[in-house]
Amino acid sequence: MTKIVLIGAGSAQFGYGTLGEVLASKVLQDCELVLHDINAEALDRVYQAGKAFIEKEKLACRLSATVDRKVALEGAEFVVISIEVGDRFALWDQDRTVPQQYGIRQVFGENGGPGGLFHALRIIPPILAICEDVRAICDQATVFNYSNPMSRICTTVHRAFPDLRFVGLCHEIASLERYLPPMLKVPFEELELRAAGLNHFSCLLEARYKSNGQDAYPDIRARAHEFFSAVPGSSDHLQHYLATGKTFDTEGSHTMSPELSRAARDWTERGLFKFVLEQLDLLPITTDSHFGEYLGWAYEVVDHKGIMDFYRYYRSCLCTAEPRIERTIKERLIPIIAGILTDQGFEEPAVNLPNQSYLRELPSSIAVEVPGIISKSGVRGVSLAALPRAYAALLQNQVGIHEMTAEAVLTRSRRAAAQALLVDPVVDRAVCARELVDVMISLQPQFLGYLS
Repeated sequence: MTKIVLIGAGSAQFGYGTLGEVLASKVLQDCELVLHDINAEALDRVYQAGKAFIEKEKLACRLSATVDRKVALEGAEFVVISIEVGDRFALWDQDRTVPQQYGIRQVFGENGGPGGLFHALRIIPPILAICEDVRAICDQATVFNYSNPMSRICTTVHRAFPDLRFVGLCHEIASLERYLPPMLKVPFEELELRAAGLNHFSCLLEARYKSNGQDAYPDIRARAHEFFSAVPGSSDHLQHYLATGKTFDTEGSHTMSPELSRAARDWTERGLFKFVLEQLDLLPITTDSHFGEYLGWAYEVVDHKGIMDFYRYYRSCLCTAEPRIERTIKERLIPIIAGILTDQGFEEPAVNLPNQSYLRELPSSIAVEVPGIISKSGVRGVSLAALPRAYAALLQNQVGIHEMTAEAVLTRSRRAAAQALLVDPVVDRAVCARELVDVMISLQPQFLGYLS
């Protein structure tokens, strides 16, 4: 019986969603699923809902829940991590606004820039503790991570535990499936696509029509402007929720405010997206709020209103959505686990792994997002052709930042944290770096106080 452990299962979005996907899988229909969270009350809510659903549907899955991580991990074959620490949005607001108080023009502040650094410094230590337990209790297990900042987490984990089977997964690649078929007027299954880079900083590199092998990129470049200009609310998230009516205003009610509805305009959250396509001839696979976090000049190009509209929508949605268990597979985690168990050998569009010459322009010390082959041996990356030079240079700018983030966490060093700021192209203020680190530690002592 395959044993899967969900860490962070008290989160309704992750717990209910992943539980439903496991129960939808024919390969995993009789698996053992263990829910774990440090929040006993939240964990019990998800467990009781899952238990009732399994009994009602007469399913064979064996479900349990525990707040004891070591007990949960005994005999695990797959471990899935999706955690945050503290008050997610209150801390995120500090990550975003405190660096701006020092004049640093960062975008969003979740994965890149100063905000990404402090997010990483906060969340990597508990993930390392989880990985330490995995190594001690179930060292052959494959660990999948959903937490952000993905690239910094994966880079640090692989530096600390180089032999651990640790894979980062992110849904951003799914945006290609949403907008390329209507743009190119072909079903998604008839397109052969490959994207790569760093998580939330990745571009489409190859696009071909399967029917004749013809390069589809010229059509993408020619039609992108017309397509996005013609689609109201071209931000993927807002467009989806406007279409389905599942919208929320800033107070949490189930009706989007008129102001937020007006965010459905041409190129919403695509100002940087459009600029990169025009200047670098590459299509980013994510929107301004993420791609812009890694670029020093992005602040003057991104759609700030679209970013803040999405942030308000996202916050309201998570705070008010009523989760439920649905036996449908929406994410890629369960097909990947099934693919490993049945040795399917298929190519997965995006996995985050330590670079083993998958992207030759980047060193092995950094985790990269590339296609991967899924088989009984696990997840193996795909080596890609040479990257366009300008894009490679942008990715190379991130190497030192990731390495210094790992250094700061693993050596518990304030000095290394300040150096991670100084090597970041988003940071154009020098003398404030150490003070900014000190201020953030004073604001988040329970999470950053380990830095000395």
